[in-house]
Amino acid sequence: MATSTYLSNPALTINSVNLTDQCTSATLTAVTQAQTSSAFGSTDNFFVAGTTMNTFEVTLYDSFAATETYATLAALVGTQTTVTISPTAAGLATPSATAPKFTLTNCYLESLPLIDATFGSLSEITISFKGGTLTTATS
Repeated sequence: MATSTYLSNPALTINSVNLTDQCTSATLTAVTQAQTSSAFGSTDNFFVAGTTMNTFEVTLYDSFAATETYATLAALVGTQTTVTISPTAAGLATPSATAPKFTLTNCYLESLPLIDATFGSLSEITISFKGGTLTTATS
């Protein structure tokens, strides 16, 4: 049985700013919400595809330097933006079947933790973008 090993080292941009060097975790989830299609008399639940509710959750070091985490995200709270992510840095520039580029357009950033500090630790924040249109480029 063939196996493969995937060592995670994705690259990402938020609002066209590359924040890969500040990122410690990223999860992009494609969701199509289930809508019940069961009718009176049914004894089972049946579902059909409803609307999408894609999510992108990312953990970043909390940097206040120009063009880094805070400077990029502060103005995005309460707005729609675009995020891109690829399993590799090369996939952002040149997507392929083995390094696809996922783009979530018009996704909404509801909140931004300003400081999440613990003595003796690097400060990190976790933010979530929701909604938007998800596309995948493989060439």
